[in-house]
Amino acid sequence: MKKNFADRFINGIEWLAAIFVGIVALNIFVNVLLRKFFSTSIPDYFDFGRMLLGILIFWGIAATSYRGGHITVDLLWGAASPRWKRAIDVFATLVLLFVVVVQTAMLFDKVRLTYIDHVLTYDLNLPTWPFYAVAWTGDVCAVLLIAVRTWRLVFRPEALHDEHFDSPLAPAE
Repeated sequence: MKKNFADRFINGIEWLAAIFVGIVALNIFVNVLLRKFFSTSIPDYFDFGRMLLGILIFWGIAATSYRGGHITVDLLWGAASPRWKRAIDVFATLVLLFVVVVQTAMLFDKVRLTYIDHVLTYDLNLPTWPFYAVAWTGDVCAVLLIAVRTWRLVFRPEALHDEHFDSPLAPAE
């Protein structure tokens, strides 16, 4: 099946989130080795670790925002008819979109203030705002993916990649 731009974008976001998981794991692994065998550590290890974890969280939100496979509580949804299931999905996705848009605006303010205040890391005195900007970019991607999910839920539900989507040929009631 040929993938359109939105599908390639979604896959790219998921790969970036996976790369950030690897970077966080590598940071921890290398620092543990250095401390265990050489009695030293990476300069600014703690600062890098917490900022990379923030990046990982926001890119993880982006990666899980589109797919329907993340942890959900669907007691009401499971008992609903297909038509109501779709209505619940659209409503929940719109609420998520609103929340993530507000979160993205607040995180941009954090990036801006960190840049203006010239906040630096402890050991190397590196500016921290680029880390916050990368995290904010992940949040922007989450907004875009939720918007794509909302559009597909309303207009093209067969294009979704949800685990609970029964059949691409089954119309909503």
